[in-house]
Amino acid sequence: MPATHIHLIAPSGYAADPAAMTRGVARLRAAGYVVENEAVLDRAELRFAGSDAERAADINALAGLDTLPDIALVTRGGYGAARLLEHLHFDALRERLAGSALAMVGHSDFTAVQMALHARSGLVTFSGPLLADLGAEPEDAGTLDQFRQVLSAPSAEVRWAWGGNASLDVEGPLWGGNLAVLCSLLGTPYFPRIDGGILFVEDVGEPPFRIERLLYQLHLSGVLGRQRALLLGRFSDCRPGPRDNGYTLEAAFDQLRAVPGIPVIDGLPHGHGAGQLTLPFGPPARLRVEGPAARLGFTGYPHHR
Repeated sequence: MPATHIHLIAPSGYAADPAAMTRGVARLRAAGYVVENEAVLDRAELRFAGSDAERAADINALAGLDTLPDIALVTRGGYGAARLLEHLHFDALRERLAGSALAMVGHSDFTAVQMALHARSGLVTFSGPLLADLGAEPEDAGTLDQFRQVLSAPSAEVRWAWGGNASLDVEGPLWGGNLAVLCSLLGTPYFPRIDGGILFVEDVGEPPFRIERLLYQLHLSGVLGRQRALLLGRFSDCRPGPRDNGYTLEAAFDQLRAVPGIPVIDGLPHGHGAGQLTLPFGPPARLRVEGPAARLGFTGYPHHR
């Protein structure tokens, strides 16, 4: 069986923790992957992993490769992907990558690139672990295991227990990512029009009122009302401030449940922090909820054999 090739891309922040990157590469190689393009780990310009031109070229270069890697893996998040969107070669990327088995994987700031690639090129990518996550301490073997399982099979399913009790069975395109980054593209040509979808969101370091404000932005713009369901992932370090007077993240979510008129299911084990899922952005999915048990199945996404 041929080796699975991972090509590193760095569209956002520089490798602020080189040791984590080194561990990530070592763990991937120990798992049998061939890791290429490590040179991106040495780039740094201000807070970014190189100039805008260099970082955009990481993605555009994929359209010119005679032999595609199996996986294009983002090194880390941070900020900077939005600066690249006007410089991406969407037509060339669509022509080369549509229908291919290339899986482009990342999350956090990479949500901006995922949104743009789907809006402008119709490409299916993946919200999943960054190289920095795979090199984090302590090691989370489950993250890499699920990453491998999803990317080497034509369909997959994740299950979790959530905080409510409901009966639900809906189908639609699965999409989403970091809430703040996603909302930052509203009103731009890089925000895809997805109707009847299953939207998942997560975030880090935002106080509850900002989380509610971002979700209201999706509601008031009509995005939430066009979806079949909203999945709330992990909201890490999203704590109330001294003026919140008992207003918590749970209070914000309770308020939101009464507003958009669609099911809101929490507890999706995905987001910043330990334990990352690999979830495709754009393909068909089915969400089934029976009491406190939720399961999300998806198919029709790029995968290698």
